[in-house]
Amino acid sequence: MNYRRLGKTGLMVSEIGLGAEWLERHTAEEVAGIISYCESKGINILDCWMSNPKVRSDIGNAIAGKRDRWIIQGHLGSTWQNGQYVRTRDLEKTEEAFQDLLTRFQTGYIDLGMIHFVDEMDEFRTIIDGEFYRYAKNLKDKGTIHHIGMSTHNPEVARTAAESGLIEMILFSVNPAFDMLPATENIDDYFTDSFYENGGGITPERAELYRICEQNDVGITVMKGYAGGRLFKAETSPFAVALTPVQCIHYALTRPAVASILAGYDSKEHVDAAVAYETATQEEKDYATILAKAPRHAYSGQCTYCGHCAPCPSGIDIAMVNKLLDLALMQDEIPASLREHYRSLSANGKDCISCRSCEKRCPFGVSIAERMKQAESVFA
Repeated sequence: MNYRRLGKTGLMVSEIGLGAEWLERHTAEEVAGIISYCESKGINILDCWMSNPKVRSDIGNAIAGKRDRWIIQGHLGSTWQNGQYVRTRDLEKTEEAFQDLLTRFQTGYIDLGMIHFVDEMDEFRTIIDGEFYRYAKNLKDKGTIHHIGMSTHNPEVARTAAESGLIEMILFSVNPAFDMLPATENIDDYFTDSFYENGGGITPERAELYRICEQNDVGITVMKGYAGGRLFKAETSPFAVALTPVQCIHYALTRPAVASILAGYDSKEHVDAAVAYETATQEEKDYATILAKAPRHAYSGQCTYCGHCAPCPSGIDIAMVNKLLDLALMQDEIPASLREHYRSLSANGKDCISCRSCEKRCPFGVSIAERMKQAESVFA
C-alpha cells in the first residue's frame, strides 16, 4: 500500500481507503471481517458519516484494541432521529450524535471532524460565520477532533472552503462522469497532452477546485469514485464504455490534491478489486485510452453534469438533481443520504416550470424537464 500526505493535516493516509456506508447492510461478524481484511491490506483511513447506532457499534467493536491503526473521518451534523438518518445544524442534536459516535467507536478523539454535507453557498457562509463552526473549533481546541474537514459535492463550496483557511481537508465526489466536459466533437482530443495542459476535458470549476486545493495544501479524500457503480457497465456509463475499479481509482488519484479514494466494500473480493491498484500495470490503470475509444454518440441523451443547462429561472441546480437521480436509479433501494441530499436543495425537481430553456443549451439533447419530473417522482 502507498500512503499520501493529506494536505496540511500532515496525516499519511492509504491511497485506497474504506468508505463504510455499505457496512450498514452487514452483520457485526461480516463488518469485523471486512475491516480486518482492509487492515491486512494496509488500508488505514475510514469514513463513517452514518448515524445508524448499529453500524457505529459494529465498526467500533471491529476496531477495538487497534484504534491507533485507523485515521477516522467522523461527521458533525449527521444524526439519528426517530429511527432514521437526519442531517441537522441543531447543535444540541449534533453534540448528542457526535458523543454517540465517540462512545460507540470506543475512542476519545476523531482524527478528521467533518462538517457534514454542505452543498450550498448560503449554508456554507452561515456555518463558517456562526455557532456550528465555533462548535467544531472548540472540539479541535480540546483535542476531541484533531482536524476540521468538510464534505461537499459542490465545487464552488469546496473551493471557497479551501480558500477560507478554516477547513483543513475536503471529502469530495470525484470520477470521470462527474468531471468530464465534452467541449469538442472529437473525443480523442480529451486525451492529448496539449489538451490537458489547459485543463483537459474537466469542467473549469472542478479543474480550478483541484488546483486551489493543491495550492492551499488542502487535501482531498474521494467519495463516489465509482459513480455508484455506474461506470462499471457500458449500458449505464455516460461514455457507453465500461471502466474497471482500478481505472476509476487511477482517475481519482491523478487529480491534484487527492490523497485517498474511499471505496465501499461488501466483501473481501471488493477490497481485492480496489487494492489491486497497488500492483496494477500502467496498461491496467489506463482509463484515457478506454474513454478515447468511446463511441462518439456516448453522451447523446445522457447528462454528464457539465452545467451548460444553467441558469435555471427557478434556481434549480439541474446538474446536481440529475446526479442524484442517476445515483438513485443505480440502486434497488435509495439510500437515506441521497433522499436527504435531494430534499435539502433550495430548489429541486418540483420547482421545474417546464420552460425548457435549459434543453436549448444542453449539448447532448437531454430531456431535462422530463428528468426533473422523474426526480421528483423517484425522491417523493
